[in-house]
Amino acid sequence: MKLGARMFKTGLAVAIALYCASLLGFPSTVFAGFAAVFAIQPSIYQSFKITIKQLHANFIGVTTGIILFYLLGNEPIVVGISVVIVIILCRFFKLEKSAVSIALIAVISVMETTSMEIYQFGILRFLSLMLGILSAFVVNLVFIPPKYESTLFQHIEQVTAEILQWLRVTIRHLSDDPSLKKEMQRINIELRRMDELYLLFSEERIYLQKNRLMRARKLVLFRQLIKVSHASFDLLKTIQIVDNRTNMIPKDIQTNLVQEIDFVIHRHEHMLLSFIGKIKRYDQTIAKSSNIQEFIDALLNLYKENESDYLIFLPLATKLVTYDRELSHLQSLLNSYDHFHSDEKFKIIPKRDLD
Repeated sequence: MKLGARMFKTGLAVAIALYCASLLGFPSTVFAGFAAVFAIQPSIYQSFKITIKQLHANFIGVTTGIILFYLLGNEPIVVGISVVIVIILCRFFKLEKSAVSIALIAVISVMETTSMEIYQFGILRFLSLMLGILSAFVVNLVFIPPKYESTLFQHIEQVTAEILQWLRVTIRHLSDDPSLKKEMQRINIELRRMDELYLLFSEERIYLQKNRLMRARKLVLFRQLIKVSHASFDLLKTIQIVDNRTNMIPKDIQTNLVQEIDFVIHRHEHMLLSFIGKIKRYDQTIAKSSNIQEFIDALLNLYKENESDYLIFLPLATKLVTYDRELSHLQSLLNSYDHFHSDEKFKIIPKRDLD
């Protein structure tokens, strides 16, 4: 089991919240700890958003608890009704689950039996929960701030390398089908994780005006890198489906297929390595040596001769063309980025577990 940065930050936020609540003399410090747990988020921007919403939720919970306490008392049935009302209000204001949890903790804690005046007790509970929320926000802001740019690219590089490796093996009929299916399921999960990392990266805020344009170009470039990875995976899935029937294709067309897939794999690898400056920029004139169109024409001719036998191979042609087209678009974006930001050196930092 990995101990990620988010685990460490959650523990640190709880500890800070409990210490501060104790120093301030709050009657029950545990509620500050509860709030800190729910307020920890994977990015600074999300932490800021959830802090605002949890402030609203805390206010809703405390206010509802005070009002119903004065109107109906604090019998268990009244507490249950209060919880239902708070959930309805939170849904009406479209608050997240963590914010709803804060609201429920607030209303239940306010309505417990106490010798203190209920409004005073409610204010203390409100401040205690807010202390936990603010502690989590400060920890997110100051301690181990996530570096999603490097993490995202490293994830793209790793997943893409696995996809291209399986493409090389599968197109030569060397893969074990059960193993390939298992790996494809895992890769599909990693692709979804890649999309999540991109969303977190896109939410990071840039405060210096001079960096905003470069950041905007990076977002477009990363989005295309991810799109190309998905295109390569779609090609792999299609090859896996038709793998047992490729012996129906004439040998010369089979050879051409292997060559064309090797070609697009080479282009893809070269672009990734050139992006981080490990090798020279990709020479786009090389792309002119591709014979993908000839392969497509040959496959279409086979389809015209016998539609029922060769219909299954048409999606393969479509996925290959799509992959090649997305690579060409990626190359254009890399050239543009290199033209405007040639001095910007992309650096890979050691991968950190953000969960």
